[in-house]
Amino acid sequence: MRPTLLQALPLLPFLEQQLADTYEVRQLPPAGPGRDHFLAVHGAEFQALATSPAFGFDAALIGALPKLRVVSSFGVGLDKLDLAAAAARAIPVGYTPHVLNDCVADVAFGLLLDVARNLSAADRYVRAGRWAAQPAPPFPLGRQVSNARLGVVGLGRIGRTIARRASGFDMEVRYHSRRPVDGVAWQHEPQLLELARWCDFLVVITAGGAETRHLVNESVLDALGPKGYLVNVARGSVVDEAALVRALRDKRIAGAGLDVFEREPHVPPELFTLDNVVLLPHIACSTVQTRTAMAQRVLDNLSAFFAGTPMPSQA
Repeated sequence: MRPTLLQALPLLPFLEQQLADTYEVRQLPPAGPGRDHFLAVHGAEFQALATSPAFGFDAALIGALPKLRVVSSFGVGLDKLDLAAAAARAIPVGYTPHVLNDCVADVAFGLLLDVARNLSAADRYVRAGRWAAQPAPPFPLGRQVSNARLGVVGLGRIGRTIARRASGFDMEVRYHSRRPVDGVAWQHEPQLLELARWCDFLVVITAGGAETRHLVNESVLDALGPKGYLVNVARGSVVDEAALVRALRDKRIAGAGLDVFEREPHVPPELFTLDNVVLLPHIACSTVQTRTAMAQRVLDNLSAFFAGTPMPSQA
C-alpha cells in the first residue's frame, strides 16, 4: 500500500507528477472552514507532508495530522517551519540545501552589478527615448565593482559561494557571522557595524527568523553610508524595511538590490519611484536547472525516509 501524502501548496508539475506516481496524494484546501473540515475528517490519513518555505507548517497543522511521519520542504528557508513542533513528535524534516547555492550567488552578483552600474535604470532611460532626445539628458555615472570591498553577512554555503564569486572581480572580502568559520581565508568581522563601515557592498545572506529580524537596521545602514550599497538575497525580515526606504529616499546609502521583502509579495510603493534600488520578485533560485534539482531533493528525502535510510538533507 502506498504512503499517503498531504501536499500543502501547488508545486512544480514535474514534482507533482512524481509525487502522484509514488504516493496517494491529497491537496490541502485553502485556509478557512473548508480546510478545518478537511483536516478533521482526513487528517489522520496522512503519513507525509510536502510543503515549502513560503507555506511552511505550524504546530496546529502538525497536530491535525496525528499519523504524520515525515515532512519534505521544497526550499531552504526554515523560519516558517515549526521544527520544534516536528521534533516533539520525532518527525524528521527534509529540505533542499546545496542545490541552489550557485543560482542564489549569481543573482546576488547580478543585483550588485545592476545597482552599482545603474543597468536597470539605463534600460529605462533607453526605453523611454531619453537617450535619443536632443539634447539627451545626461545619464549618471555608476560605481566600479572591480577592486571594491565586499562585506558578506552570513558565511554559510551560499555566503561562501558569493565570496568566491568576488575573486573574479578582484574584490577584498570580509564577513560577519556569530563566530569565525573554519577553513576560509576571508577575514571575520565580529561587529556588523564595523563591517558596514568598511565595505562598499554589503550582501545579506544570513538565515531568517526571530534571531536575525532587523539585523540590518538604521544604524547599520548609516554605517554603510552614502557611498555604500546593500544587496539582500536572504529573507526580507533580516532588513528593517522602513529604515531602508528612508535611507534610499534620503540617499543616506547609495543604493540597494533586493530579491526579498518583509511582506511578500507586497513591496513598499515608495521604492517604485527610486532609481537607486533594483527590485526582483524573489527569483534567486528560479532557474530550470535549480528548481529541477530542488524537486528531486524533495523526492529523494521522502524516498529515503520510507526506505528506512537517512534523508540526504534533513533540517
